[in-house]
Amino acid sequence: EIKAFQEYYPEHLSHCYGCGTMNEHGYQIKTYWDGEETVTRYKPRLYQTAIPGFVYGGLLASLIDCHGTGSASAAMYKKEGRAMDTEPSFRFLTGTLNVRYIKPTPIDCELELRGTVREVKGKKAIVDVKVIAKGEVTATGEVVTILVPDKYIQEISNG
Repeated sequence: EIKAFQEYYPEHLSHCYGCGTMNEHGYQIKTYWDGEETVTRYKPRLYQTAIPGFVYGGLLASLIDCHGTGSASAAMYKKEGRAMDTEPSFRFLTGTLNVRYIKPTPIDCELELRGTVREVKGKKAIVDVKVIAKGEVTATGEVVTILVPDKYIQEISNG
């Protein structure tokens, strides 16, 4: 069975509300390669609503964000020719997130996020993401991510 990008994150990097496998209250999204694109599927919960029948925009932004950082990590491993379970780990955090809401996103269906890695250069990766509901693009995002050394994340998480 193919593991999701997020399933390769070390334990101390697995608490994110959007993508952390150890956050029992979070979305726990799972992102995979699909050819040259990355894909995540997520079924919104009824309470994640803006107006009846439609998804809250903040949910879309956070899904785009976590899809983008996971895609950036996978892209860096791919660029370096390394397996995702090798050390040191590549973990990207969001530097800039731009979201464009195109049309209301229905809540009664599975959402598909598709990412295209536009650039991996130095410590920066840029991922373009589309949110698709019922075959239509309802939002797009640009996620500019920054590679953060694992040592730094351990330092800040330990206070």
